[in-house]
Amino acid sequence: MGVLQLLKSQFLCHLIICYVFLVSGLIINLLQVCTLPLWLVSKQLARRINIRLGYCVSSQMVAALEWWSGTECTLYTDPKSYPLYGNENAIVVLNHSFEIDFLCGWTFCERFGVLGSSKVLAKKELSYVPVIGWMWYFLEIVFCKRKWEEDRRTVAQSLQNLQDYPENFWFLLYCEGTRLTPKKHQISMQVAESKGLPKLKYHLLPRTKGFWVTVQNLRGNAAAVYDSTLNFRNNETPTLLGILNGKKYHADLYVRRIPLDLIPEDEAECAAWLHKLYQEKDSFQEHYTQTGRFPGPVVSPPRRPWALINWLFWACLLLYPLGLLFAQLISSGSVLTILASVALCTAASLGVRWMIGQTEIDRGSSYGNKEVPLNN
Repeated sequence: MGVLQLLKSQFLCHLIICYVFLVSGLIINLLQVCTLPLWLVSKQLARRINIRLGYCVSSQMVAALEWWSGTECTLYTDPKSYPLYGNENAIVVLNHSFEIDFLCGWTFCERFGVLGSSKVLAKKELSYVPVIGWMWYFLEIVFCKRKWEEDRRTVAQSLQNLQDYPENFWFLLYCEGTRLTPKKHQISMQVAESKGLPKLKYHLLPRTKGFWVTVQNLRGNAAAVYDSTLNFRNNETPTLLGILNGKKYHADLYVRRIPLDLIPEDEAECAAWLHKLYQEKDSFQEHYTQTGRFPGPVVSPPRRPWALINWLFWACLLLYPLGLLFAQLISSGSVLTILASVALCTAASLGVRWMIGQTEIDRGSSYGNKEVPLNN
């Protein structure tokens, strides 16, 4: 282990990263609250400001992936589609198999300049998570309760509200509805057998109604679906804790651009189209398992420096007064004050650890652990 890698694994470094992320995130949440009156005066200006504020939060996590851990991201895609990425609205369909697949999706957005405006279909519980969840509220993220009768109207309305969105955005969608685990996969394939659908080896059956509603409400606004399949070299299973420890991974992402006009409007036909798409995604994963790469040419979008610059800005802004505070505490000699400061730092660290825990596979939701209608 090199000196730099040893440094990255130290608790003090983790504490600094967590401190900068949490405090800057709460400051940004407060600034977002201050934009509420602006929504009444100029909705589009408020949106543009919140896009930049949201970028200040999410780009810190991208910076941890790209610059702290040094994780590499290789893109397999059609060179003819490449110039369109970032220059049009799109629905990005991602597989949900890894703890950091959402972070790789954000990195994909960052490489093409749409990270601040990117959207997701997220479970309602995430809206209560400080920093990220609160940030998403102001970015008009679409939240759902995973109860179709309740979600149908609210999801459709949220998507319709994006019709006049002032900047290009990508809508990231996990059609499987939950992260892949052996138990969920077993149950999902039992449902596939009962419905006469081909079994999938590397994915869960997609939830078709959410995809259909998304496509229908973004027609005329989004230009294409980006079918994205993610894998990691050497059979690695990356984690957020691994990223925080500075461990380097290598992600491979295969992206196909499918014009939205090619997707059927009829609900049943759209569902059949999506099932076929996931059968193709399964074949791509099988190809990767056998050959160590995805089909097609490799394109390497360069890392942009803005995520790193943003983190350095917040680090300089927040670490200087913190250093002065600790110097005063040590010079004061008050044991009680020092213990209180240690307790505060520990609480902050545990808070970040709790947020990281929400991404861990073995602590994921129970959604998909029992048989439910797969069209929900």
